[in-house]
Amino acid sequence: MVSDLLDALGRHGVGDVDASPLAQALYATDASLYRVPPQVVVRPRDADEVLATLAVARETGTPVTMRGAGTSIAGNAVGPGIVVDTRRWMHDVVGVDAERRTAVVQPGAVHATLQRAATAQGLRFGPDPSTHTRCTVGGMVGNNACGSRALGYGRTSDNVVGLRVALADGTVVEPGAGHAGVTDLVAAHLGLVRTEFGRFTRQVSGYSFEQLLPERGTSFDRFLVGTEGTLAVVLEAEVRLVEDAPARALAVLGYASMADAGDAVPALLSHPLVACEGLGRRIVDVLVAHGGSVPELPAGDGWLFAEVTASTASEAEALAAAVARDAGVPHRVVTDPGEQATLWRIREDGAGLAARSLARQAKSGWEDAAVPPAQLGAYLRDFDALLASSGLDGVPYGHFGDGCVHIRIDFETDDAAGRARFRTFVEDSADLVARYGGSMSGEHGDGRARSELLPKMYSADAIDLMGQAKRLLDPGNLLNPGVLVDPAPFDASLRVVGRSPVTSLRLVHDGGSFAGAVHRCTGVGKCLAGPGPTGVMCPSYTATQDEKDSTRGRARVLQELVDGTVVRGWDDPAVEQALDLCLSCKGCARDCPTGIDMATYKAEALHQRYRGRRRPRSHYTLGRLPQWARLTPPRLANAALRVPVLARLAKAAAGVDQRRSLPRFSPRPLRTSYERVAAATTSYDVWLWADSFTDRFAADSGRAAIAFLEAAGLRVGVIGEQACCGLTWISTGQLDAARRIVGDAVATLHPYVASGVPVVGLEPSCLATLRSDAVELLDDPRAAVVAAGMRSLAEFVSTLDRAVLPDLTGVTVIAQPHCHHHAVIGWEVDEALLAAAGATVTRVGGCCGLAGNFGVEQGHYEVSVAVAEHALLPAVRADPEAVVLADGFSCRTQLDDLAGVRALHLAELLAR
Repeated sequence: MVSDLLDALGRHGVGDVDASPLAQALYATDASLYRVPPQVVVRPRDADEVLATLAVARETGTPVTMRGAGTSIAGNAVGPGIVVDTRRWMHDVVGVDAERRTAVVQPGAVHATLQRAATAQGLRFGPDPSTHTRCTVGGMVGNNACGSRALGYGRTSDNVVGLRVALADGTVVEPGAGHAGVTDLVAAHLGLVRTEFGRFTRQVSGYSFEQLLPERGTSFDRFLVGTEGTLAVVLEAEVRLVEDAPARALAVLGYASMADAGDAVPALLSHPLVACEGLGRRIVDVLVAHGGSVPELPAGDGWLFAEVTASTASEAEALAAAVARDAGVPHRVVTDPGEQATLWRIREDGAGLAARSLARQAKSGWEDAAVPPAQLGAYLRDFDALLASSGLDGVPYGHFGDGCVHIRIDFETDDAAGRARFRTFVEDSADLVARYGGSMSGEHGDGRARSELLPKMYSADAIDLMGQAKRLLDPGNLLNPGVLVDPAPFDASLRVVGRSPVTSLRLVHDGGSFAGAVHRCTGVGKCLAGPGPTGVMCPSYTATQDEKDSTRGRARVLQELVDGTVVRGWDDPAVEQALDLCLSCKGCARDCPTGIDMATYKAEALHQRYRGRRRPRSHYTLGRLPQWARLTPPRLANAALRVPVLARLAKAAAGVDQRRSLPRFSPRPLRTSYERVAAATTSYDVWLWADSFTDRFAADSGRAAIAFLEAAGLRVGVIGEQACCGLTWISTGQLDAARRIVGDAVATLHPYVASGVPVVGLEPSCLATLRSDAVELLDDPRAAVVAAGMRSLAEFVSTLDRAVLPDLTGVTVIAQPHCHHHAVIGWEVDEALLAAAGATVTRVGGCCGLAGNFGVEQGHYEVSVAVAEHALLPAVRADPEAVVLADGFSCRTQLDDLAGVRALHLAELLAR
């Protein structure tokens, strides 16, 4: 019984324990195809709580599965009993010893955190998986993770100095202490171990018995690396650090196909490469199709990214040039660090981008097999033929220098026929890898995906040896059962999409399927990494560091809603708990490699939850703000809000946090005060659309835009009819009303757009709504015309002669792009425009934290402030003399509220 398990954990002093449907949903899957809801989730605060959890597991016979960031692609981090999440609390870098070049970390320490601590000492941790921004060192130890630069720095096992671990019986083994029983086991089978284990660098599958050979140093610590939590639990790790290279250069080599790129690898390995990565045309095309930026690539349909390091930039460039010259193919040598970083980000997002590149949803069922590099080209051709003969499609990429190939394939596993074909293909693929002397896994481990396949690459004696080691160290089979030894069938516990509920939104990019939409999330967890300097996703997770507040966590809950066994319907508390702190920023729609759009899913969930029911007060007030604003005399409202008692009453009535200020109305709304308000038949050079916020709260921005455009010699008309985008109704899930409002706006704006005269919008969130949400709400071809025809101010001005721009030389700008601007419109044009005007621009990553209704609603204030404190407020404090640019009304309001800063709209900056 779960209640008995909870009682036992409580008696043993384990504090952070959760057996709720929410926790089960969050931890039922990792980044693999597998779904195994746990009974209980434990988030230990220290090693003592880990040991206490193991004690409870022994008492109750409950299995234990360790979990880091949950980015495992093989199903290594899901289990039916207790899932232990070390990332939440056991995430410290205990210390860095620069003299010894080592670091000691807790198992939940994120790779990027360790890397920052190491680089501060001029050092680095060598292995760097593509998930390095969120994966944990404990997870890397569990899987023997590698990454792009393992070619130069080795696997995790090559970089572990010592492990402090707990065995299933509670015994703590200190680093370097070894284990006599396992050492003796290997000593009795030296011929077998030398013959079958450690044959090439990416032989990650199975147990690494070769690490216990005398000639390898008889290291029990390194033997445990890659055992996937089946033999011991890591409490602390000491890892090796290396000198960080002062300079890097990248030779980008173009080939006619990925197989041709594979053929080229062996010759290239004569050069001192740190990394040699393969990337295909289809991944790049997906990125471009979804608005991403791709640096120039040499001609070809497959590329190798060959990285070299040196003590100086000129030496690195010369080494890269030598690689390119010897390759004899179209190439580029990239020395700019920013451009190199952009190229590496494309490769790092490969799993998510590959998942979007196929006609059907791509999956990770056959992910990271490896063959000796000399066999890579031939293997790829045979594998392509196997795909074609199976009627499947896939996109290969990966660590070609090590012979390790990642691929996402359009498996259909939702019915018995699809699962049968899945089994046949995987078995055939495993036979192919074995024929080439390869490994079922080259870095992600075997998990539930490949453990059943190990007899295809190991003899019966080798399989028996693994079983003996398991029984010696975990005789009760408590640690991650079903993995590696006595494996579960690889086609059991598969995650299926399920039957989609009927939705109000059209979900045009997912064929109308809500189930398909939420199952876009593959679990790679980029949303856990933070927004970086130019991204947004995921502001709530950045603030709380709680899985339920990540894009992935929310997607998992909605996937379980579709499944219906753990989360039961739209009214389930787990849905509300997961979505409550979603800011509806749409950052994930742009930043998530798989294109999850949680703002849209939240709108649908709110619509379904409150359909025909009483809603929260804020939905009736803030959710219908444009309607109330049109009915409110601005001067009277402003006068009333200056009276403290009236302001407090207004906030209470509206469901607004009392710590928030209420926005002041523009004394003269834009549409009713401008003499050139006119109909579509009037002749102008450009039309200005006065959205509800610009019209009623930020009319000065509109007047600044008019002044700037008229100074440029243009005839500016202001669209006279009311045309509200419906954003506040959408964000609060009032979709029936939103459909009517957006429909009216499209009907109003369509003649203006169809006339061919540019139509410019100033409020990014409103413009983005017409460019994205309108087509989700309306089955009306005019919606697509309006979406394609509306322009931001920067987009329009960029088409004009640069002579119209003011001279902003010497002006320092701190820019906070609105999240919807980033997600739907893109801020690159704005950035280029400011640079052309001479401004020095610092772009702030992340969200401002207000996010329309979110930050003013009761219960959200603390998170709203925490989001602003992540990047925006520190940036503003660091340069009080800079001009702060924020086109979004929400962003300007947040800056005024929390920093006392009056930020400018781009129109105001251009009109200065």
